[in-house]
Amino acid sequence: MPVEDTRHPRPAHPRSVRPHHAMVLAAGLGTRMRPITEALPKPLVPVGGKPLVDHVLDHLSVAGVTTAVVNVHHFADQIERHLAGRKAPEIAISDEREELLGTGGGVRKALPLLGADPFFLVNADTLWIDGVTPNLVRMAQSFDPETMDAMLLMAATSTSVGYGGRGDYAMTPDGRLRRRTEREVVPFVYAGVALIGPALFEGAPDGPFALTELFGRAEETGRLHGTRLEGVWMHVGTPEAVTAAERAILVSAA
Repeated sequence: MPVEDTRHPRPAHPRSVRPHHAMVLAAGLGTRMRPITEALPKPLVPVGGKPLVDHVLDHLSVAGVTTAVVNVHHFADQIERHLAGRKAPEIAISDEREELLGTGGGVRKALPLLGADPFFLVNADTLWIDGVTPNLVRMAQSFDPETMDAMLLMAATSTSVGYGGRGDYAMTPDGRLRRRTEREVVPFVYAGVALIGPALFEGAPDGPFALTELFGRAEETGRLHGTRLEGVWMHVGTPEAVTAAERAILVSAA
């Protein structure tokens, strides 16, 4: 069994990609962020003076993404109004007002808007501070469509802000991911950022389903890879976590 690497991502692969499209998951109910989300969708919750979704879109713009598809359901009108004036990246809306499709079903519905090339997938409520090279750029430099269906951005549990869980994945030296077992503690948590090849969705079911189903299938075939986040990842899951994230942003700017 290969030794699991908790320190370094694998080196950049010569077969890099340059994604121009991204999917931003913004349709969730944000139940753990109540009472804030009783009147405001979680993607619009301000952290450090900027809504969460704008932090995400700014990262995508820096990485060269020109079109971001944003799915909407909970307080959809608020999100659409907020994004209406956004030019970089250009916004396309995937409407899930009638039925919430889950992380997998939402992306599957939006595939016609995402094109035939690999695209970024980002949770609208994820928050991170980049290191020297933006993490999205590093992912694009390392992604090989011939050997990977998905690459996940992995944050170290030991240095993440606001996260107290047991982790999501272990990672081998060549970057392959293995989901943790029920009683296991592993060193990495999925940071809510992925680079995905459309082939991941071949044979995907209709209707609502979780993206983890497809990640599991890619793991079984050795085509689920990860790269370690450089910088700081903040788990903004509750109102209390907003304060911790804002503190981390201030420290990084000092």
